[in-house]
Amino acid sequence: MAEHYYSEKPSSKSNPTTLETTLRGNRMIFTTDDGVFSKSEIDFGTKLLIESFIFPEEEGTILDVGCGYGPIGLSLAKDNERRNVMLVDINERALSLAEKNRYANKIENATILKSNLFQQVPTDQYAAILSNPPIRAGKKVVYQLFRDAFDFLKENGELWIVIQKKQGAPSAKKELESLFGFVEIVDKAKGYMIFRSKKVDPSV
Repeated sequence: MAEHYYSEKPSSKSNPTTLETTLRGNRMIFTTDDGVFSKSEIDFGTKLLIESFIFPEEEGTILDVGCGYGPIGLSLAKDNERRNVMLVDINERALSLAEKNRYANKIENATILKSNLFQQVPTDQYAAILSNPPIRAGKKVVYQLFRDAFDFLKENGELWIVIQKKQGAPSAKKELESLFGFVEIVDKAKGYMIFRSKKVDPSV
């Protein structure tokens, strides 16, 4: 079976490299490596999600699912030190990098945890969940991520997803609408779409 960035223990030889970039107005440094998603640069979709995200008014932790080496969760934690951010991934190399990047960027309000999607995530309800989902894992896995996110969100909590049109954005939007009712396209560029879904009480 071919190795993917969502492999638990990447077998590729470690070959770390360093990226410097500006996210949400903050200069940040990231160590990346073979065997993780988008090693050479922070991919366009991830950047679009980071820059489009608006912190919800609801109190509560922000959760980054499939965090990789940490650009989404760490940039949000750096941008808003009053919010706690949790980053989770199954890839042990990615988690080690995320912890290193947390330290390098002097971030104290982020927690990094090994979890296969939501399996090991604490059940506290979250104010917002973000993900650049593992499209290569297949629609079944991605849609399960949507369903689990709904369960883990607080009432009025928000799920933010980035997905390319050619990788199933229209069908993903329909799936999100069936779960949440409320879905909006916050931004789109270069074939990428940012979906924001809000968990609202249907009786209200």
